[in-house]
Amino acid sequence: MVTAREDRRRARATARSVRRDRHRTQDRDIFRLAVPAFLALVAEPMFLLADSAVVGHLGTPELAALGIASAVLGTLISLCIFLAYGTTASVARQVGAGNSRAALTQGVDGLWLATLIGVLLTAVVVPLTGSIVDLFGSSPQVEEFAVTYLRIALLGVVPLLLMLAATGVLRGMQDTRTPLVVAVVGNLANIVLNVGLVYGVGPVDGLGIAGSAIGTLLAQLGSAVALVWVVVRGARRESASLRPDVPGIRQAGRAGVPLVMRTLMLRASLLVMTYAAARLGEDDLATMQLALTIWTFLAFTLDAVAIAAQAITGRYLGAADLEGTRAVTGRMEQWGWLSGVVTGVVLAVLSPLLGPLFTSDPAVLDLLVPVLLVAAAAQPLAGIVFVLDGVLIGAGDGVYLAWAQLVTLLLFAPVAWLVGDSGLTWLWAAFAVCFMGGRAATLLLRARGDRWMRLGA
Repeated sequence: MVTAREDRRRARATARSVRRDRHRTQDRDIFRLAVPAFLALVAEPMFLLADSAVVGHLGTPELAALGIASAVLGTLISLCIFLAYGTTASVARQVGAGNSRAALTQGVDGLWLATLIGVLLTAVVVPLTGSIVDLFGSSPQVEEFAVTYLRIALLGVVPLLLMLAATGVLRGMQDTRTPLVVAVVGNLANIVLNVGLVYGVGPVDGLGIAGSAIGTLLAQLGSAVALVWVVVRGARRESASLRPDVPGIRQAGRAGVPLVMRTLMLRASLLVMTYAAARLGEDDLATMQLALTIWTFLAFTLDAVAIAAQAITGRYLGAADLEGTRAVTGRMEQWGWLSGVVTGVVLAVLSPLLGPLFTSDPAVLDLLVPVLLVAAAAQPLAGIVFVLDGVLIGAGDGVYLAWAQLVTLLLFAPVAWLVGDSGLTWLWAAFAVCFMGGRAATLLLRARGDRWMRLGA
């Protein structure tokens, strides 16, 4: 009896030790990808911040024009984010299957698709720049500056999309450090170029807001060249073809359609929020903008784990490791909940202090604190949503994500319309419960099943 009891005790201790070792290995894998991804995500908005800091000293009309241009460019880029996400998933699968050559071949297909989309967007949008700016209803002076900036900045659409696709390839190859290094160097170059071109150097006169657009364009072009060069070098090393492969490009495009639809649903939810806030008044709309800015910044932390989830999930599924996929998904869920709790507590504690960093308007400050407390309460949900979103993107389950996002939007939109008149805090409560809660429910339901776990390359 004593021997049997001792054997059971030893077996339990051995099982605990195996679990601890497995968790340590999984944690190292997650951190190895997530930490550089987080730093790169934080570095990306620095392009805009540098532009804003430099252009802001030219005058208010120039800064307002930059706001319009940024909204247009941001929309285009968000719709093309699938170039990074879809490429990460497909490349990671091939890496997991042990086929680096096929992984880089698919990565090159993604680069060609990015080039094609970028050329088409540039050809279509540049001639329409004036009409697009007119939609914002700004003053003639602001419109003139916005058109000047956009016509130059839109020439950088191809480099921007190549940066997205190349970053996706490298993430799929389990490399998040290279995009981080390129992001940091690119931002430093952007700052130097902006200052020199906007205000001039020595006897050379500055170009004003046009100089900011040119400086950013040059920095983006350099970053794109660096990232593409790394991918091309890897492709040559593995003897992968660099030629455009029409079936491969077509397949990459088809895989991206559901992710585009998912992104459209996400953008639509934010538009619903903004429209409902606009009905409440100017103070509420200003508060909404600040709250969304803070929410977006916190999303960088959560999205870093999601990016790791894309790469790791694709690799495990490509290796046909069903048990490993389940185990690492469970571990990433734990990290999602934990990171959401941490960001929620931090936001709740700092909520009275954040408002004065952005505004001195007492009405906005009074509105902001309860809104941020609601947003803080929603952070744990956001943590699991971001992680499982990354898991399913890594699994190539974009069709389900698109439909689930549509269902969630259809649930959230009428509730937001009904409670919007009750105040901004109630609107954010609807966002937390209906939108984030709905997303969490649909993602957890899918993750508990196995239909998304399609094994192999």
